[in-house]
Amino acid sequence: MGIYTSENAQIAFVDTPGIHRPGFKMNVRMMELVREAMKEVDIILHMVDVSDDYGKGEQFALDLVERYRKPCILLLNKVDLINKGKLLPVIESYAEKGHYQEIIPVSAKLGDNVPVLIEKIASLLPEGELNFPEGYFTDQQELFMVSESIREKVLRRTRQELPYSTAVKIEEFDESRREDGLVVICASIVVDKTGQKKIVIGRGGQMIKQIGTEARKEIEKILDVKKVYLELNVKVIPGWRDQDFVLSDIGVN
Repeated sequence: MGIYTSENAQIAFVDTPGIHRPGFKMNVRMMELVREAMKEVDIILHMVDVSDDYGKGEQFALDLVERYRKPCILLLNKVDLINKGKLLPVIESYAEKGHYQEIIPVSAKLGDNVPVLIEKIASLLPEGELNFPEGYFTDQQELFMVSESIREKVLRRTRQELPYSTAVKIEEFDESRREDGLVVICASIVVDKTGQKKIVIGRGGQMIKQIGTEARKEIEKILDVKKVYLELNVKVIPGWRDQDFVLSDIGVN
């Protein structure tokens, strides 16, 4: 959960896994989290990648969103990647398919229309007292944010070859020297196959080195320390997405 507080509103953003048809136990658990979140929130933000074609996956997501009958804002993300002349037909198509309070083209990368989105969310929220103190920005634990940072770098670097078939397990989190500005972290990147391990490691170890460098810099900001020593290993566990003990171990509850 991420918290945004302004002069007239406090918004708690609940980030869920992407909506998809579950094919593994992992995906079943993830979709349970999605459904629980959609029951509890006041507003649903349905985000789609506007650079992708509309298909069965988006129809599945739309049907699920419609089922909860809550105020919904459609976010057409990655508008920076398409010709502006193609945007209006996409907006019209989604307006015909779903019942949205607003359809807002955005670019998460560039921040386009984010202030418009915040203003619209604030206008739809019920009135009430602040639920979180000022300056509070997330309820996520540090270990979760660290593992997600590493996983995001893996996906960014290997998305074409390993689409969503990796997980990250924190093996060691040593903050005994945190007062000196140093935290030591050892993590395992979990994959299904030996071939996937080779992809993550890369030629001469270059891929995992790049992943580690990018993740380390971000984790230093997350933990607010001067130096993070980050050791990454790649672990092959065939069929890990269907193994309960592995899913529990990596925090997919």
